[in-house]
Amino acid sequence: MSLADTTPSYTAEAFSWTQVATEGPARAGVLHTAHGPVQTPVFMPVGTAGTVKAMTADAVRSTGARIVLGNTYHLMLRPGADRVQALGGLHKFMDWPGPILTDSGGFQVMSLGDLRTMDADGVTFRSHLDGTKYRLTPESSTGIQHKLDSTITMAFDECTPFPATPEQAAASMRMSMRWAARCREAFVPRFGYAQFGIVQGSTYTELRAESARALTAIGFEGYAIGGLAVGEGQAAMFDTITATVPYLPDDRPRYLMGVGTPDDLVGAVQRGVDMFDCVMPTRAGRTGRAYTSRGVLNMRNARHADDPGPIDPDCTCPACARHSRAYLHHLFKASEMLGPMLLTWHNLTYYQSLMRGLRAAILEGRLAEHAAAVRAKWAPESS
Repeated sequence: MSLADTTPSYTAEAFSWTQVATEGPARAGVLHTAHGPVQTPVFMPVGTAGTVKAMTADAVRSTGARIVLGNTYHLMLRPGADRVQALGGLHKFMDWPGPILTDSGGFQVMSLGDLRTMDADGVTFRSHLDGTKYRLTPESSTGIQHKLDSTITMAFDECTPFPATPEQAAASMRMSMRWAARCREAFVPRFGYAQFGIVQGSTYTELRAESARALTAIGFEGYAIGGLAVGEGQAAMFDTITATVPYLPDDRPRYLMGVGTPDDLVGAVQRGVDMFDCVMPTRAGRTGRAYTSRGVLNMRNARHADDPGPIDPDCTCPACARHSRAYLHHLFKASEMLGPMLLTWHNLTYYQSLMRGLRAAILEGRLAEHAAAVRAKWAPESS
């Protein structure tokens, strides 16, 4: 089968999430959208600036991915939302007819430090590219995502820094809830499109509950858990997810933003999360780190220089099916661009395979056993 044959045809559907099976808090379902269905649990490759780095759209599709993520902040800076809209929207612009979720830009803006100032209405910031001053508000973020033709628009929020005192976390969360209401008012409902609210509150369970109740009162098509994987550690992250999920509607998708490692994904699925994104597999692919069914490998390590075997014998991606560890090692040592391309392809393929395995295990009622078996095969990172 050629790469071109991997481009699926899409049928527009009213936006909804349908539950198919459960095992404890874990769920398997189907996300129905204007740009086609997506089986959950699902990992969304990150295409921040309209491209998944080092990958063509056909290559991304060949990994099994059916939904990708873009970013409001980066796309508003270049090429600009008006330009993308004039060129037919982000789906056409980046050759991705399937669903696209766009992050609101809140996390990126909040990461600018001294380059931004925040008030009750929004955020003024200077571009990290050239220092140009910009303004983002709940209304303008929502409007930019509309111009991009995002299938799933995210509410504009403040990603609460960690650590934060209860008072700081409460003030940040309540401002985000006020912004969420303004985002909802600005959102233009369309057949098959959606807007997700974002639960905040740091690691304080009572604040997470308050945030979830506020968002469900506003009413969104889906709900994200934000403000995690920012330094709190996996145990605190899992505890926060466990405390938050019961306050979210059973009939709406749940999205854990910016997470994470394969172990993070397995644990979050077991706790009831449906959707994930993270730069980790693509960033790791560009720096020589391979995620495999047997653990993490550093392809720059000299021990791979004469190894004729594949990165992962359980993987069918081009890096594993056609090339050896020795070849990948050579590409990285020689600074050849093909190395990051092949290893990114592999990492995304592994992440998609991991999610398919988790979904199948939920459908068959064996998630606990499957998760334990997956973890047991991971060797400590030593190569």
